[in-house]
Amino acid sequence: MDQLVSAVNDLITDHWVKFATAAGFTAIGWMIARWRNAAEWKQREFFHRINFSLNSIHEQTLRIRTLCEKSCADVFLNETAVRQLTAVAQQTTPGKPLIPLPKDDYWYFLNAVLNELSEQFADGLLAREAGKSVTSVQYVICLTNECDGDTRTRKIRTLVTRRDLLTKLPDEKPKFESPHHHIRWETMLHLAEMYKKEPWQFLDVELVT
Repeated sequence: MDQLVSAVNDLITDHWVKFATAAGFTAIGWMIARWRNAAEWKQREFFHRINFSLNSIHEQTLRIRTLCEKSCADVFLNETAVRQLTAVAQQTTPGKPLIPLPKDDYWYFLNAVLNELSEQFADGLLAREAGKSVTSVQYVICLTNECDGDTRTRKIRTLVTRRDLLTKLPDEKPKFESPHHHIRWETMLHLAEMYKKEPWQFLDVELVT
């Protein structure tokens, strides 16, 4: 027993600087994480999260529903891609919510989003393959960060909209379930215009239920 205690003492004596350095870095990392979390909460900015938001108009009312929300790291699976997306997402401006990724990069990010959606709707795909009756709907997806003044929280959002709705938005403004939903309506008007002008910022997807 004495030999064991002596060995431990010798280990601590020989490596105390390494232990202290490791503990210091751990403490610094913990403090930075707490500071970052506090800053995000204060500013209501959560760019490490990606929200999948379904837009629809039912009975002349704009409906916004969350399909899911995940960590960006869980969707894009690459630290460099997450850093790039997070940085570029903060460059959007009021009235221009589409995240300004390089043109050649859009497909890779949108395809990662498509993979996530496809996983959620895998049951529908398998049911169709088995010959069962299913419903297939064409949607359009894109990556946005709405930053207008009334926006409650800022985060990366995948907007999911039926293609026939996005290409033929009603002339009359719909009703809103919440006053700040006017931002999403303005976003949809912008998306409809950009879908025609710059289609590479969007991806057509089929969801089967």
